[in-house]
Amino acid sequence: MKNKFIKSTLILIIGALFTKILGFIIKIIFTRTVTTDAINLYSIILPTYCLLITIAQLSFPLAISNLIAENKKSSKKILFSIIPISLLINIILIIIIFLVAPIISNNLLNNKETYYPIISIAFILPFISLSSIIRGYFFGKQKMFPHTLSNIIEQLLRLLLIILVIPKILKYGTIFTVSIYILLNILSEIISIIVFLIFAPKNFVINKKDLVPDIKIVKDILGIAIPTTSSRIIGNIGYFFEPIILTLTLTKIGYSNQYVLNEYGIYNAYVLPLLTIPSFFILALNTSLIPEISKYRNNKNMVKKRLKQSIIFTFILGLVSNTIVYIFTGELLKIVFNTDKGIDYIRFLAPFFVFLYLEGPLSSTLQALNYAKYTMKVTIITTIIKIITLFIFSLMHIGLYGLIISEIINIFLVIYFNSTKLKKILV
Repeated sequence: MKNKFIKSTLILIIGALFTKILGFIIKIIFTRTVTTDAINLYSIILPTYCLLITIAQLSFPLAISNLIAENKKSSKKILFSIIPISLLINIILIIIIFLVAPIISNNLLNNKETYYPIISIAFILPFISLSSIIRGYFFGKQKMFPHTLSNIIEQLLRLLLIILVIPKILKYGTIFTVSIYILLNILSEIISIIVFLIFAPKNFVINKKDLVPDIKIVKDILGIAIPTTSSRIIGNIGYFFEPIILTLTLTKIGYSNQYVLNEYGIYNAYVLPLLTIPSFFILALNTSLIPEISKYRNNKNMVKKRLKQSIIFTFILGLVSNTIVYIFTGELLKIVFNTDKGIDYIRFLAPFFVFLYLEGPLSSTLQALNYAKYTMKVTIITTIIKIITLFIFSLMHIGLYGLIISEIINIFLVIYFNSTKLKKILV
């Protein structure tokens, strides 16, 4: 089991490394190809994008991974019991997006240009949901190579499409460019699904009875998914309200709407990507950690061992990475994004972001131990505190630093609550 865990983690880390490099290349090409207005427009709808994807996926991949890892029920039945439910949820969500897009665009984000990019998000959701469900199947089987290969091929296709398509559509304007950039995800997700299907077991035959959802399995999946999704949705709602609160409060005290748009664009396009460079390692570790902890749920010593290994690894990785980013901030911004914007934000945040990576192993362990409801409560509390502190600090005439300070407070609160709970569980 130990060798399988290490092997799975290494495959994910190696694959994630290539994926992250390709992702960085994509980001570099995109930011250097499009206008500043396009970068800012994409940044301001990014929280909405993340919220909608979270709702569409409904944490089904995690639930499927857990159930398959426990090996108590047919993997095929688990998979085909949830696909129809997922597609139905996505259809309902698409209809809702069409209805509320004008409200989000005009009233909440206070930017009419965001309407068509938001509509574009609706069309990609079913493809993302389906590929993530299949990914959850392979995670549960601890077969990480299909996921790794699909991610690399997906990023290569996205890179190719951006190089070929984006320069040709710039003449049609900012809104059209951002909308097409979002819609390109449809093709990359289709490729990802095809790769997964290639790696399906040879004896994976689909019968008519397999397509009928098992109500008990659906209930089991929802029992894991809903608390976990609730936690993620709440977190994403907090993220969703970031640009809204910033725009309302900062413009109220004298900052211009363009200032908020520019600074928030810098924060999302340049600051966060550099500070979260190790995130692909952390994500790989957390992904393989959940099924591993699920197997040893009744063995506290093994759970402690895996958790300790994960925390040490993530902390060292975060420390090294953010130290380099802190020392060479200007050089990295110039090399990666060909800009010098965001230097002060990065240097202010870097020492604190070292601790951000501890959130992953702690929350993944709690979820694997069936404490998803507790993580949801933590997310609710910390998100409310973040929104309140964001509002308060934004009124203090410190610009975007109101957001940055609220982010730091959030990091330490999440770590405190989750670590305290795990200490009680694993005594």
